Amino acid sequence: MNPLPTTNHQQPTTNLLGWMNTLADATRLRLLRLLERHELSVAELCDILQLPQSTVSKHLKVLNDQNWTKHRKQGTNHLYRTILDELDATARRLWLISREQTENWPTLKHDSLRLSRVLRDKAAGSEAFFAGAAAQWDKLRTDLYGESFTLSAMLSLLPSNYIVADLGCGTGNVAAKIAPNIRQVIGVDASTAMLKAARKRCEGLENVELRRGDLSAIPIEDSTCDAAMLLLVLTYVPEPEIVLRELGRILKKNGKAVIVDLLPHDRDDFKRQMDQQHSGFAPVSLTSMLAACGFADGNVTELAPEPDVKGPALFLASARKA
Repeated sequence: MNPLPTTNHQQPTTNLLGWMNTLADATRLRLLRLLERHELSVAELCDILQLPQSTVSKHLKVLNDQNWTKHRKQGTNHLYRTILDELDATARRLWLISREQTENWPTLKHDSLRLSRVLRDKAAGSEAFFAGAAAQWDKLRTDLYGESFTLSAMLSLLPSNYIVADLGCGTGNVAAKIAPNIRQVIGVDASTAMLKAARKRCEGLENVELRRGDLSAIPIEDSTCDAAMLLLVLTYVPEPEIVLRELGRILKKNGKAVIVDLLPHDRDDFKRQMDQQHSGFAPVSLTSMLAACGFADGNVTELAPEPDVKGPALFLASARKA
């Protein structure tokens, strides 16, 4: 004879009996206590509970069917965890009572000690992997994940309310990359062709504003920007001091200037080919120039050339508006 269907009125009682039945089993209580803190595989749970796989799997099925746990596949393993935050409020109250009443249960103490050993073994396995991979880790990581995530992570450190001037913005490569992380980018370039390419690249980025202008008279109002960049620009301008003073003018108090350019070199052919006005800048000279133009805390770092690059070595300079 088939059982009568459960009415809506009976449902809370049915649920309550199901939850109480689940928590009335010692193995299931032990599983919930372990999975409350860690995501573990069936093999690891068998090791900790010292029970056969068939027994552990049977109890995990009950917990899964009643939504006490969830699992996900990782390779050939299924990893289980408790989802107490998603439980029905009544089931959660029952669990909290069960957890309180089993706090001094000696069996759980032994489970906890075996859990610690399993976690140590897990960590040792991870450490062994990285020890073997260390020599090739950078290449392995790049092959698996690329490199753009590193830049994205660093850009996310920028204050989101910043207004940044990209002076000599060229085709808008840098402006497009930093725009998603800050309030506004103002790109300035004297070349119509460069700005055309920049507008195409930055199309759809509403917080990028591109302006045509000479860097000896930057078309940005006084004390507007939190930071400003001159990336491979100074070697092209006849009078760098004028540009640096203009850069200081558009910065807010304590605003930051960032400059990347060429270290001194004797490659006249390169200078002519690139139509540059200067053969690079010595760090000491640039630091003095920044101080004379109203900047403080000037710092210049020589950058090691990247493999296979063909141009002269570069420096990275930073300073703040005094």
